[in-house]
Amino acid sequence: MNPKPQTQPQPATAADLEPIYFARPSAQYRALRHEIDGALQRVLDGHVYILGKEVERFEADFAAYVGAAHAIGVANGTDALHLALRALEIGAGHEVIVPAHTAVPTAAAIEMSGAAPKFVDITADRYGLDPALVERAIGPRTRAIMPVHLYGHPADLGPLLEIARRRGLKLIEDCAQAHGARWRDRRVGAIGDIGCFSLYPTKNLGAIGDAGIVTTDDAALAQLLRQLRQYGWRTGQLSEIAGFNSRLDELQAAILNVKLGHLDAGNARRRAIAERYLEAFGNLPMALPHVEPDCEAVYHLFVVRTPQRDALKAHLQGLGVIAGIHYPVPCHHHPAYRGRFGDVRLPVTETVVGEILSLPMYPELTDAQVGRVIDAVRGFFAR
Repeated sequence: MNPKPQTQPQPATAADLEPIYFARPSAQYRALRHEIDGALQRVLDGHVYILGKEVERFEADFAAYVGAAHAIGVANGTDALHLALRALEIGAGHEVIVPAHTAVPTAAAIEMSGAAPKFVDITADRYGLDPALVERAIGPRTRAIMPVHLYGHPADLGPLLEIARRRGLKLIEDCAQAHGARWRDRRVGAIGDIGCFSLYPTKNLGAIGDAGIVTTDDAALAQLLRQLRQYGWRTGQLSEIAGFNSRLDELQAAILNVKLGHLDAGNARRRAIAERYLEAFGNLPMALPHVEPDCEAVYHLFVVRTPQRDALKAHLQGLGVIAGIHYPVPCHHHPAYRGRFGDVRLPVTETVVGEILSLPMYPELTDAQVGRVIDAVRGFFAR
């Protein structure tokens, strides 16, 4: 009797061995190379490289996309927040309520304005400001609430808006991770007094360099923001107010004009990847992202939570799956801020930061790569 032929293992391909990163902005450039290269060449062949037609087009199209009356392109997301605060006349002697569980630029922008961040704890399900604690944190110096739509999920805007209106405060949306996300059928950035977006390369809508944009329905605020971003100029080169240099350049705007047309498709792909993760990890002992029924998330990051975070991260890295931590140190524990704003104790934030892990999430991930991530995570808990 002839023995059955043995199946020979297939050699690993380059794709099988290539590390899978939690974000990979170069993958989007490769996917859109022809369009982006053409847009860049159009700018290079022109005669205006700062605040020209590409910026005007992007501002108009982004405002329409978000559902705001105005959009003002600026140099980066930190400047977007800073100039928003300046336009609202928030500065020295004022406080802005903000989570400590966010990227440090959120707090840095408040300090740039001359105001002080008032750090408030988060809820453990959506990682955003806890409205009950916000209400208690309001004091005589409070001028604004700055919720962060973290990881691509809208913050708990209903009660925050009610508090802001009742207490006479401004609400500034930090939308750096939530391009296209919806709250009650409205896109974030068009809900509060001002919306602020980073367009950093890793974002859902990212430039190939620094860029940012501010959105508002208030025409007077929009005009003031346009002055603030360029030395206080309104007509000609006459500084009517003290301003700054925070201009969106034509090259980045041209890239963003290309990418804006692909944003919804990219967000849909992120949701499809998230659905695979949610289904595959549903029976594992770790907390998964939760989406509120009145929200549409865009999964800038897919963040899980487990007390075994460090061991899981090391296990994944050993298999070529490079996870991230967003963010390992809350703002109030950074040396620059520690102890400067009173005795800040945020128990939920301080627990969460030791357990969170960002799994690979970007539209260009292949189905095979998503499968590798799933197998690697499940393999850790099957040991």
